[in-house]
Amino acid sequence: MAVEVKYVVIREGEEKMSFASKKEADAYDKMLDLAEVLETWLADAPVAFEAEQRDQMAMWVAEQKDVLSHILKSGKLPGADTPASEPATDESDSAGADAVSIKRAAKRSAA
Repeated sequence: MAVEVKYVVIREGEEKMSFASKKEADAYDKMLDLAEVLETWLADAPVAFEAEQRDQMAMWVAEQKDVLSHILKSGKLPGADTPASEPATDESDSAGADAVSIKRAAKRSAA
């Protein structure tokens, strides 16, 4: 007979999810706490949400907290840090770009 340990997240007497590790269960519980706070906050939004929509939106934002944090810090979507029109350069390309920049700076100072 096998013994299996499960960590179960229970909210208001209802089993929400079970996990194999305490760390995962704690992270999920923390996300549910955040979703509750967000739902309360969304109730004060200038856009009227129905209760179900508000609940879904709060849960989605809580699930996407890392992406939202990145957007708030950088003002950009994750992965949008490198412009699509400019390919990422390696060191050989940057050396050539540095040489061009030095030549341009020399022309400006000579003029």
